[in-house]
Amino acid sequence: MPAPDAVRPAPVSRRALRWDLVAVGSAAVLVVVAALVGRALLAAGIDIFLDFPPLLASWQPHIGPGTPIAIVTAAAVVLHGPALAQRLSWGRMLAAGWAAAVVWTLSLALVDGWHDGVVGRLTSNQEYLHDVPRVTDIAEMLRTFSDHILTDRPGFWTTHVGAHPPGVFLLFVWLDRIGLGGGGAAGIVVILVGASACAAVAVALRALGAEDVARSVLPFGVLLPGAVWVGVSADGMFAGVLAWGVALLAVGATAAGRRADLAALAGGLLLGYTLYLSYGLALGGLLPLVVLGVTRRRRAAVFAVAGAATVGAAFTAGGFWWLTGYRDVTVIYAASIAATRPYWYFVWADLAAVLFAMGPAMVAGLRRMAAAPRALPVAVALLAAAALAAILAADVSGFSKGEVERIWLPFVVWLTLPCALLPRAQVRAWLAAQALLALAVNHLLFTVW
Repeated sequence: MPAPDAVRPAPVSRRALRWDLVAVGSAAVLVVVAALVGRALLAAGIDIFLDFPPLLASWQPHIGPGTPIAIVTAAAVVLHGPALAQRLSWGRMLAAGWAAAVVWTLSLALVDGWHDGVVGRLTSNQEYLHDVPRVTDIAEMLRTFSDHILTDRPGFWTTHVGAHPPGVFLLFVWLDRIGLGGGGAAGIVVILVGASACAAVAVALRALGAEDVARSVLPFGVLLPGAVWVGVSADGMFAGVLAWGVALLAVGATAAGRRADLAALAGGLLLGYTLYLSYGLALGGLLPLVVLGVTRRRRAAVFAVAGAATVGAAFTAGGFWWLTGYRDVTVIYAASIAATRPYWYFVWADLAAVLFAMGPAMVAGLRRMAAAPRALPVAVALLAAAALAAILAADVSGFSKGEVERIWLPFVVWLTLPCALLPRAQVRAWLAAQALLALAVNHLLFTVW
């Protein structure tokens, strides 16, 4: 286990704050330019399929039953979250953080109402639950899954089912089989798993000897602006699964005995399964590589690889070959709305879109990490850098043209880590900024998913 390495609290400095605000202002300028250029493209007849560029959303000011709950939750976390994160015992802190994140995420979803905000998100004709009734034999579905990816074939899967490996669809089929079918139950499950990402990140940090960082950034994980899309988007659930895979691997790589082996194996199983949730999550492999690199625990690596290989072997034996699925998805992607979404625009506008999921506090935190990378423990800085590298790689690849405010959530949750560098005297203000951004997005816009 690496030796505990405390973060160096940043002193209150007007000069540093000015640079933070410059970074946030620059991010705001990027968003405005992306909006203006996006509208110009629409006016020129180029259909980028974004009504409110750079987001997939429409202008629709509204309030809903979740509005008062969201405001009260945000105020409670801003006022009391940082102190409670420092004072509570470890277990109670994790439980409180997870619970607060669930309430925050669900309340934001309920701003759009129970049906439009939760039930209808996963039941549209492009979503996973639309195709669940088609599955009468799970084994047969898995065996023939690739036969229905290409949209020029009869009986092709709906948009989200065909564009992902069968792992995520399989989860929703299983939920249906155990009586949790329908958009309401599925939506709540997605929120519960997605909102747990902040707790998983904290567990990983503590295992790597950075409990002080975990306690400092947990409130930022709770009030994640990206919670707007965690409730309810399957990508939010992906964030939770990936985060717990990394957390369990970190526990397995820093503990000892049978408990360590089981944790590493469980982490490997989850990490292996993430590859069958979304093809883009292959980039999430940078995070466990950081864990193994800083801990140098070969035994943990063996158990993790065994777990991941078991998942891959099970899907392959069931009839789904990952590379075949990926190849077919690149074909349908090239012929989809991506064909009219110009790369030159989205390669930078996507960065503007993901800023809505990150919020100003993460921008300021990343600015401080770039200015003083050694101010963070090595493992923490590398995890944040890995998440940022995954986003940049996905961006440059051209396979994420738009909608990244939800697609990149599995990486965004790890960008809370540099927020530990924000001065404690300013934490409440930065948390308030995070909450206000999420509240503004959810009340002024209607997001598609």
